[in-house]
Amino acid sequence: MDVIKSNMDDLGPLSLESFRKNNLSASWKIVGQQTVADTNAVAAKSTEEAANDKQETSKGDHSSFSETPASLARRHLREKRREIRAADLVKLDDEVTVKLENAAIERSKSVDSAVLGKYSIWRKENENENPDSTVRLMRDQMIMARVYISLSRIKHKTDLANELQNQLKESQRALGEATADSDLHTSAPEKIKAMGQMLSKAREQLYDCKLVTVKLRAMLQSADEQVRSLKKQSTFLSQLAAKTIPNGLHCLSMRLTIDYYLLPPEKRKFPRSENLENPDLYHYALFSDNVLAASVVVNSTIMNAKEPEKHVFHLVTDKLNFGAMNMWFLLNPPGKATIHVENVDEFKWLNSSYCPVLRQLESAAMKEYYFKAAHPTTLAAGSSNLKYRNPKYLSMLNHLRFYLPQVYPQLDKILFLDDDIVVQKDLTGLWRVDLNGKVNGAVETCGESFHRFDKYLNFSNPHIAKNFDPNACGWAYGMNIFDLKEWKKKDITGIYHKWQNMNEDRVLWKLGTLPPGLMTFYGLTHPLEKSWHVLGLGYNPSVDRSEIDSAAVVHYNGNMKPWLELAMTKYRPYWTKYIKFDHPYIQSCKLGE
Repeated sequence: MDVIKSNMDDLGPLSLESFRKNNLSASWKIVGQQTVADTNAVAAKSTEEAANDKQETSKGDHSSFSETPASLARRHLREKRREIRAADLVKLDDEVTVKLENAAIERSKSVDSAVLGKYSIWRKENENENPDSTVRLMRDQMIMARVYISLSRIKHKTDLANELQNQLKESQRALGEATADSDLHTSAPEKIKAMGQMLSKAREQLYDCKLVTVKLRAMLQSADEQVRSLKKQSTFLSQLAAKTIPNGLHCLSMRLTIDYYLLPPEKRKFPRSENLENPDLYHYALFSDNVLAASVVVNSTIMNAKEPEKHVFHLVTDKLNFGAMNMWFLLNPPGKATIHVENVDEFKWLNSSYCPVLRQLESAAMKEYYFKAAHPTTLAAGSSNLKYRNPKYLSMLNHLRFYLPQVYPQLDKILFLDDDIVVQKDLTGLWRVDLNGKVNGAVETCGESFHRFDKYLNFSNPHIAKNFDPNACGWAYGMNIFDLKEWKKKDITGIYHKWQNMNEDRVLWKLGTLPPGLMTFYGLTHPLEKSWHVLGLGYNPSVDRSEIDSAAVVHYNGNMKPWLELAMTKYRPYWTKYIKFDHPYIQSCKLGE
């Protein structure tokens, strides 16, 4: 438009024909005007207009030879304008280039040079983007070989089937247990080539699209069934492993028990028994039948306590482990702290006439439910029922948490700890938390849609639907501060008994102590800061490491307990750091790190 305007200013009225010839490039197109090619339109022009156009064109062609001073000045002005315009365009291009370069530099700063170097073609150790591509190729060849073996037998081509079978065995030997290309045998490339030739031969003789599709679909369905069966067996075996006592722990308990009962009675007593009912001290309740796990809880608590002499541990176990638990802490006293071990079977008040769960556990129906569980005949069929036969659900140690004021009538507050936790910080701050008239201080576990009441309770039952909110937030057992004064005022044990009696046929919840705990302490639980108690180390491989390191207590809830072989390796050091592996009993039972 600037060019057109300048021509109009300098030359007067614009002639499009002459302007097209002299000024416009070939890429310009004039819309709505007649072209030279339109012969019909040219013929329609008047003779006078054609003559004028010719005269004007002739004048334009010879204007350079007879320019007036005015036209010369205008031409110089036009050239000067073009130079200025060109300079502006060059300058604009330079500015754009500089901006692009700066942007590229800024982007390059955000690129990780280590990752960038990983893909450098100049590096000898340049990594393959698919380190198992050859392995997958061999597996694909083997799948097709099986398809063709089946088809060759259907079509009675025995010789071809035998050749394919032999080549399949060769490929299987070359593949072995390899999961990456670097693990493959050196003969793998030769086997791939030979198998490729064999498959080409089979394809020529046997390929039938419909038959191959049917065979592959059948193989897929068979593989899917095998995967499902293996998953069930894996679940069964992992649950079985989680409930089994390792040989080392059994050995430790037996050795300690024998040595305890060899001690004279006067040497079986713990010091500082006067602290057991002192309400001014920090009291812990720990119910466990695992000597090693209990020792880690006590050791980690004391090692991180600011005033160990003010801490009192009330440990309750069963009659099988009573001697072992006593012997361990007699040999390994917790410094200046106080400890006392009791046998749950000696609590005479805890009987079936008072405790509903004891009465239920002794019933024939409950024994049928826990021990037979619909009589599964296979590992896979029994996997879903094994969780109902977990020994902890049959042990009063697991239900004793609902009787804390009866066990410790002289205490005002007590901190309940599970035996699969590790303490990493001083816990005395929990006694200073204002529970605002509530009974239970616990860390909530609900997310956006999980670990809420509807996960644990049967809301199709009218008693549950009427009394509880399905979206109410769940909380965790494992580290709970209980106000025993408020407990007695609100008759928490009585509330528990009411719900336990109503669950005689397991219509409210199926198993465990968390569901009745959620019901019993509904509206009576004060939420604690999440950093007090971090859960998931027994089942979740993606717990944030920073949350673990900053937590006061970490909890190995789940099947992968730290004392089992199936524990997650990356979480075990938090637990093993509190075990003395040079201890004679630990070494004699081969409980090595």
